[in-house]
Amino acid sequence: MTIFNRLLAAVKYIVKKADMVLLGLCLVCTAFGIVLIASATAYRGTSYQLRRVIIQTAGAVMGIGAYFILSNVDVEHFSEKWGLFFVFNLGFIALLWKFGVGGETTGNQAWLAIPHFPVQIQPAEVVKLSFTVLLAKQMAWFRDNRGMKGLGSLVFPAAHAGLMFVWIYFFSHDAGSGLVYLVIYAGMALAAGLAWYWFVIGIGGLGVAVGLLAVFEKLPGYWVRRFQVLFDHSYDPLGTGLQQTRGMLALGSGGLFGQGLFQGIQTQGAQGSLPARQTDFIFCVCGEELGMAGCLAVIALEFLLVYRCFQTARLAKSSMDALICVGFATMLIFQTVENIGMCLFVMPVIGLTLPFFSYGGSSILTLYAALGIVSGVRSRTLPDWLRKT
Repeated sequence: MTIFNRLLAAVKYIVKKADMVLLGLCLVCTAFGIVLIASATAYRGTSYQLRRVIIQTAGAVMGIGAYFILSNVDVEHFSEKWGLFFVFNLGFIALLWKFGVGGETTGNQAWLAIPHFPVQIQPAEVVKLSFTVLLAKQMAWFRDNRGMKGLGSLVFPAAHAGLMFVWIYFFSHDAGSGLVYLVIYAGMALAAGLAWYWFVIGIGGLGVAVGLLAVFEKLPGYWVRRFQVLFDHSYDPLGTGLQQTRGMLALGSGGLFGQGLFQGIQTQGAQGSLPARQTDFIFCVCGEELGMAGCLAVIALEFLLVYRCFQTARLAKSSMDALICVGFATMLIFQTVENIGMCLFVMPVIGLTLPFFSYGGSSILTLYAALGIVSGVRSRTLPDWLRKT
């Protein structure tokens, strides 16, 4: 057999192991998102627009490679080196102390700007992968060995997720990215069978704590203002409420089928017409230019991705594999609901992107890698005759 034939056989094997239905959904979302990004950045000129499209496409291409590789990897074997991955998670985020850059108004520094490296990296995005795998291993051990009724099954996984939230916020001041980690934990704990009363106690305790911090003015001012504007849309419409006010204008003007690609008034307006239009408010771009029909298409595609993850979780050969799928599905659900809710003025602006649609190289690479892990779980599912009915 020639080298070419061996290479071709290896490629066929790798492709055969991958979940091509899930990959197809990812590709459709990516193509749709790139079109929206091209439209959202057109007002900045061809050079700026082309750069953003190229970066997003390059991120997707690398993500597709990661998808195929991870489809052929059993992450349970790698999780045996959990200590190394845990140290990596903390160390990679800690690099923000030296190399972090970010927003001026909130003071966050969520991106790594490494000297002589052409693009920035968001560590909290990358670390979601290893965090979810390690948390799944931890929670599966409790579920399979001690059950989910004891205090230990609550304390240790919750402490793991809580540490990551605090660590991310300490080094980046990006509470939104850290919140995703807590929600991933909650989704996995629910799936693992953690007693419901712990959720009631946890949510109630968190609500009381936040309320007390607000009363004693210990919360960052911009946090309070972002929640305040949700209950009073007329509050600070040219400051805190500007993004969501403009977003609602864009969504409301789209009608059923929109104003047409590259023709939206807010989307194609000058700087400030629709802030963060290629990232946080890409859904508003879709609503203005493609109308309700385009928005429903986005929601349907996100739903199908989540459904495929849950379907794979149901077929998984182990508790750990199932929890990994649930964790990534929870991530998709939360980011989608939060992003769309933010655009609809019913959720606070916390800087979370719409999966596969918003601009962001780190984001789209991480998403492909995450779903590549889900694809790998699907390739290792038990045959029907061995699966419990």
